[in-house]
Amino acid sequence: MTDYKSTLNLPETQFPMRGNLPQREPERLARWQAMDLYQKIRETSQGRPRFVLHDGPPYANGNIHIGHAVNKIIKDMIVKSKTLAGYDAPYVPGWDCHGLPIEHKVETLIGRAGDKVPYREFRQKCREYAREQVEGQKADFIRLGVFGDWQKPYLTMDFATEANIVRALGKIVQQGHLVKGYKPVYWSVVGQSALAEAEVEYQEKTSTAIDVRFTCIHPEQVASCFAATETVQGPISVVIWTTTPWTIPANQAVSLNPELEYALVAVDLGQGPEALILAAEMLESIMQRWDVEQYQVLGRCQGRALEHQSLQHPLYLEKQVPVILGEHVTLEAGTGAVHTAPDHGMEDFLVGQAYQLGTLNLVQADGTYSAQAGAFAGIHVYKADTPVCDALTQAGKLVHLKRFQHSYPHCWRTKTPLIYRATPQWFISMQAKGLQSTALQAIEGVRWFPEWGQNRIQGMLEQSPDWCVSRQRTWGVPITLFTHKQTGELHPKTAELIEAVAQRIEVDGIDAWFELDPQDLLGAEAAEYEQVTDTLDVWFDSGVTHDAVLRHRSELHFPADLYLEGSDQHRGWFQSSLKTSIAINGCAPYKQVLTHGFTVDEKGYKMSKSLGNVIAPQEVTDTLGADILRLWVASTDYSGEMAVSKQILQRTADAYRRIRNTGRFLLANLNGFDPARDQVPAEQMLALDVWAVDAAARLQAKVETAYQEYRFLEVYQQVHHFCVHELGGFYLDIIKDRQYTTQANSRARLSCQTALYHIAQALVRWIAPILSFTAEEMYESLPGEKQESIFLTTWYQDLFTLEAHTSDFDADFWAHILNVKSAVNKCLEDARSEKLIKASLAAEVTLYVDDTLQAHLARLGDEVRFVLLTSEVTLAPLAQAPADARTTEVAGLQVVVANSQHAKCSRCWHHREDVGQDPQHPQLCRRCVANLPEGPGETRQYA
Repeated sequence: MTDYKSTLNLPETQFPMRGNLPQREPERLARWQAMDLYQKIRETSQGRPRFVLHDGPPYANGNIHIGHAVNKIIKDMIVKSKTLAGYDAPYVPGWDCHGLPIEHKVETLIGRAGDKVPYREFRQKCREYAREQVEGQKADFIRLGVFGDWQKPYLTMDFATEANIVRALGKIVQQGHLVKGYKPVYWSVVGQSALAEAEVEYQEKTSTAIDVRFTCIHPEQVASCFAATETVQGPISVVIWTTTPWTIPANQAVSLNPELEYALVAVDLGQGPEALILAAEMLESIMQRWDVEQYQVLGRCQGRALEHQSLQHPLYLEKQVPVILGEHVTLEAGTGAVHTAPDHGMEDFLVGQAYQLGTLNLVQADGTYSAQAGAFAGIHVYKADTPVCDALTQAGKLVHLKRFQHSYPHCWRTKTPLIYRATPQWFISMQAKGLQSTALQAIEGVRWFPEWGQNRIQGMLEQSPDWCVSRQRTWGVPITLFTHKQTGELHPKTAELIEAVAQRIEVDGIDAWFELDPQDLLGAEAAEYEQVTDTLDVWFDSGVTHDAVLRHRSELHFPADLYLEGSDQHRGWFQSSLKTSIAINGCAPYKQVLTHGFTVDEKGYKMSKSLGNVIAPQEVTDTLGADILRLWVASTDYSGEMAVSKQILQRTADAYRRIRNTGRFLLANLNGFDPARDQVPAEQMLALDVWAVDAAARLQAKVETAYQEYRFLEVYQQVHHFCVHELGGFYLDIIKDRQYTTQANSRARLSCQTALYHIAQALVRWIAPILSFTAEEMYESLPGEKQESIFLTTWYQDLFTLEAHTSDFDADFWAHILNVKSAVNKCLEDARSEKLIKASLAAEVTLYVDDTLQAHLARLGDEVRFVLLTSEVTLAPLAQAPADARTTEVAGLQVVVANSQHAKCSRCWHHREDVGQDPQHPQLCRRCVANLPEGPGETRQYA
C-alpha cells in the first residue's frame, strides 16, 4: 500500500512554543537584558505622544507578595499596550526607602542610633539595608516580565531625590500651607512617633468599656437646674462612658450636648441612694445595660443649663473639672456625657480649646505615664486599664465595666494599637489656604477607574484633618527649617535657606542637615534660632514624587497620565499626592487614577500565613511560569477582590494552553510561507479566508478599545473566545483539509496561509501585554522580515474587513453559517455517542432547511461539506423532514445523520464514491489525485 503522507503539507511536528515556562522564561529575560530591550523601546518610541504612568513606590522591606505582583503586572500591561498603541510610554519604577520599619530592623541588627552607634553610621546602615531590599524586590519584578528602567529607578533615599523632597517642602512652606500646632495625633508608642491618617489601619482589639461617676461639687445648684419635684437624696453625679479607661487620669472636663435633654435619676446601685445625670433618650437602654429595674426620674433639663458646673475628678480628690458643652456629644452610645481629655482626642482637644483647657502631657513618648500622673507613674498605657479601674472601684466611682471587641486603630507598620497624644507637630493645613476645597474641585477633573473611586476619595478628603507631616525618627528626610527661639516664627529667609540645604543634601544626603552647624548658614543669627530635628512623614516623601521625580526626569512629565495602586491608596498615596500637588501647583498630579482590589483565596478569605492560603508569586513563577500569573491577573476583575489559589491558577494554565496551542497551530501551518513571495492580495483570497481576517480585524478594534479603557478581563475573554470558537471551533478545523491536501503553491493553500499570517501577526500583539514571554517566542517564529522584538512594534495594521473587499459573502452570511455548523456539530457528537458514526468524516448528513437557510447554504455549493467536516451534505426542504430528524436550536434546521457507505480516501480521509476510480491510485479520491505534486491541482470551486 502506497504511503501518501509525503504528499501532504503537514505542519512542522517539532515546532517551538512547547511550554516549559519556568525554564524558558529566564532564558528569555537574559536575551532581553542582553539586547537592552527597554532602551531599544525608548529609542523606537522617540517622537511619539508620551504616556506617563507614575509608579507608586512600594516600601523597600521584605519579599514581594501576590499583591505586589498584581500591581506591577497591571502597570506593565498598561505600559506595553500603550506602546503598541503608538505611544512613548516610559516606566520608571520607584521605591519608598525611609521610615520606621527599616529603622526598627536596623536597630535589631546594630542597636539604637545615638546609643550604641553614631547617627551617621546608623543612617548609613539603613541606607544599605534599604538598597539590599530594593535589589531583592527588583529581581522578583523583573522575573514577572515587567519592563522598566531597572538600571535607574527612583529611590526616595537617593541624594538628589532627598534634596528634591526638601525643595518640595520649601514650596509648600512658601505657599503658606505648613503650620506648627500642638494637637492630638495618632501616636505609635512602639515607634515613639506621630503617624498620619494614611498610616493607620483598623484591626480587632479587646477593650474595656466603663461608666464612671463624676460627682457634683454643688448638688443644690445642679438640682435646681432640673426643678426636681422631690428632695434629692444622696450625692448627684454625671455619669460618663468611655472605652479608654487609661485616659481618665488626663480628664479635664465632662462634655454635654447643649440641645439634648438630660434626666436626673434617683437610683440605688449598692452604695445607697444617689442621683445620676443621664441623657433622657438613653435612660432605658442604660438601665438595661446596668441591669437596674428600679429608678425614678426626678426632673429634666437641657444640657446648656448645666454648663460650668464643677465636678469632682474621680481619681484625684484635689482636682475639680467643669461641665462644658460640645456638639460632638451624641446619643449613639454611652450615657450622653463625654469624658474629655484634650491630650487624647481631637474632638476633646477642639472643645477644650473653646474653654481654654490646656494639655497635661501625662503620657510620655514611650507610652508610660510621667511622674505627674501620681500613682500611675511608670505604668504603660497598654497595661493601665486595670489599675485605673481598680482605683475607680476603690474610690466608689466605677458604675459598670464590660470587656468587648471592636475595630481599633493600629500602626500599619508595627501592627500595634495607637493612642491619641497631644504633641507639638508640623501640619499641612487643610483650611488655612483653602487646600481642602481646591483639592475637592480638582478631583472633579480626574478620570477614575472604577468610577466609584471618585466618591471614595471625595468622602475621605471631606473628612480629612490637617495632615501631620512631622516624625520623630532618625531615618528620614529632615524638616529643614529654623524657628525663632522666642516667637517660634520661621526664619524670614526660609526659601533661600532650604535651597542652600538642598544643595548640600545633593552631595552628602540627609546627614548634611543633621550634622549641619547652623552658623554656616545663619552666621551670628544662629544663637536666636532652633534647628528643627523632626523628619518628614514617609507619605510626604512618596506624595511629592510628582515634584521630586516627574519634574526632574526628562523622559517623564507632569502631571502624570495615570496613577495606579490598590484601593487602599484613596486614603494613602493618591491623597498625599493630591494634597501636595494642590499645595505646590494648584492642580492634581494625575489625569487618571486606577485602583485594583486585594487578593483573597477562592473562598474569599484574606491571604494569611496562619490560614495557609498564601500564594507567593515566586512559587508560581517557579512552578507554572510568570505568564500564567500574568494571565490570571488579566482574567480577573481587578475592580473588586481578586481570588487566587492553586486550583484557580491551574485553571488559568488550562486557558493559557488553549491560547498557546492556537498560536502553535498558526505558526506550524505557516512553515515555508514567505509573505513577501507568497502573500495573496485580499481581492484574490477565498471568501472564507477573507472572513477570518475580517473577524480578526473586528476583534482587534475591540481589543484596542479594551486596552485603552484598562479592561484586561475583556481582552482575555475576547481573545480566548476567538481562539476557542471562531478559530478552533470553526475556521481552523475547516481549513485543515485545504491546508494539508492541496498543492503547496496553490491559490487555495496560499490564500489560507495569508489569512493565518495576518491573524498570527494580530494575535501575537493582542497577547503581548499579557503573555509577554509567549508572545515574544511566537513573534520570533513568524515568517518574513520583522523587528528584533514584538515590543518594538505597534498594533498590526494590515488587517482588512469584508466590506472593504467583497460584497458576496458578508458578515451576516457567515454568522448564519457559524450557527449551522455549531448545530450540526452537536448532531454529529450525538450520533458518535450513539455509535452511529465513528468520526464526522464518516458521516453523510441531510439538512432539512427553510428557504432562508437554503439560500445561504446553496451559495457554498460543494464547499458546504468541507465547512461541516462531513463527507457529504444534502440540502432538502424543511417540510420533507422525517419524524426521526434531529431538531436543533437554529430556526428552520433539522438534521439527519447517516454513516457513509463509501470507501475512505487514504489521503484526505473523506468517504467518497470516486475513491479508487484512478487505477494508478486506488486508495485516493479524484480530488486527492488531482492534488498530488504531479497532478493538475485543485479543481473544486471555492466560495
